[in-house]
Amino acid sequence: MNFRTLKELAGLAEARSSTLGELMLGEQCQESGEDRDSVFRQMLEYYLIMKTAVEQGIRTDTVSKSGLTGGDARRMSAYREQSPSLLGEHASLAMTYALAVSEVNASMGRIIATPTAGSCGIIPGVLISSQERFGWSDDQMVYGLFAAGAIGYVIANNSFISGAEGGCQAEVGSAIGMAAGALVDIRGGTPAQAIHAVGLALKNTLGLICDPVAGLVEIPCIVRNGFGAITALGAADMALAGVRSVIPSDEVVQVMLEVGSAMPESLRETAGGGLAQTPTGRRITRDLQQQS
Repeated sequence: MNFRTLKELAGLAEARSSTLGELMLGEQCQESGEDRDSVFRQMLEYYLIMKTAVEQGIRTDTVSKSGLTGGDARRMSAYREQSPSLLGEHASLAMTYALAVSEVNASMGRIIATPTAGSCGIIPGVLISSQERFGWSDDQMVYGLFAAGAIGYVIANNSFISGAEGGCQAEVGSAIGMAAGALVDIRGGTPAQAIHAVGLALKNTLGLICDPVAGLVEIPCIVRNGFGAITALGAADMALAGVRSVIPSDEVVQVMLEVGSAMPESLRETAGGGLAQTPTGRRITRDLQQQS
């Protein structure tokens, strides 16, 4: 890749009068040696899998193998149909879709890790609900995925995307930043605005621990995906309105690295602390161990 930082990514896009998504598509072709159509079709296939996961999570029973979770996306969908959501129509839909994909993951369904399985609901929730709202084509959404990929590439190479390494700020936080930046890119914001969206999103998740109950990517992972979709929408709106991340986004990524490195091991996907070690969390773990 011809960029290593978010600043370089935005600078390249501006110099080429390109969106982040268009730039990343070209960079991927150059790195892989594959032609543009092949690379684009592969990403389109990923997007269609995301759409299928949303549909599956909304329309079918998605009880996890542990039996701990499932059906919350359907509950949210029914609630939205029965009465006005406090969040509003569009944000609540993004949240519902994010829950749906995350529940499909927990039930061993097919998802796309964006950037990980634990945060797989955020980008689909944000992008697919926005596509339905604005009538964007699948091709436009594919460019959005390339934009998200460019942002994720920078974060992964300068900080963390894994909860085991850097806490949930690394998984859910990265996904929120990727979704926010991609949405700004699709919506017609400038590359600089897209990068500000990333910083705004990441700042709101710094220090978020990874504390899965019984070591399963279910509690509290699934609801964090739902809340993450809402945060991404907020960060994108702020950036499009001209709100800036006063701390440059690359510096926020560096802080995420520092915070994650300082985080105790018990708060990094070991189920050794946080919600996993509450009385209820320990009871759930014991019950599952007795069943197995």
